[in-house]
Amino acid sequence: MKVLLVNGSPHEDGCTNLALEEIKKTLNENDIEAEILWLGNKPIGGCIGCNYCIKTNNRCFMDDKVNEFLDKIESEKIDGFVFGSPVHFAAASGALTSFLDRAFYGRGSLFAGKVCASVVSCRRGGASSAFDQINKYALMSNMFLVGSSYWNQIHGTNKDEAKQDLEGLQTMRNLGRNMAYILKCINLDVPKPEIEKNFKTNFIR
Repeated sequence: MKVLLVNGSPHEDGCTNLALEEIKKTLNENDIEAEILWLGNKPIGGCIGCNYCIKTNNRCFMDDKVNEFLDKIESEKIDGFVFGSPVHFAAASGALTSFLDRAFYGRGSLFAGKVCASVVSCRRGGASSAFDQINKYALMSNMFLVGSSYWNQIHGTNKDEAKQDLEGLQTMRNLGRNMAYILKCINLDVPKPEIEKNFKTNFIR
């Protein structure tokens, strides 16, 4: 079993990565393979709703980290995801938001039945709203959302400060243990829930 952790911070080795590394270490200790994918600090364009990906090979015409992510999902057996972001104006980073919009667009079947968690890092406030924003991608994609002993957040202006957030780091470890447990349970020979074909109901006739 494998979990892919996505670092949506422009800083490769900052507070967000510290939280993800704590989860990765805990997953490894519980016999779950884990890898961190950093989105980098180059611009990631948002979805323009052109449907190119749906009409062609399930890849976006903007050939960037989104396609790299999709390639990894299809070439490797990814059982779970953790999406991490710093808090920018009480929301997830623009890069992660654009990334998730495009990665999830029209691909519900790719994520259905998988395990997911969200992690945010902030100096002081705005964590809950950013956390809630990221969770919504999983909540409308038939994914199993994993919680912890508190909101999945860590506090600090920089990595050294975040290391002092003992409760935040503990929250990440508990998240890792919970995710490992759920993955192992799902791996048992119990049929997954049947997913009905979507009804598209529009409110304007």
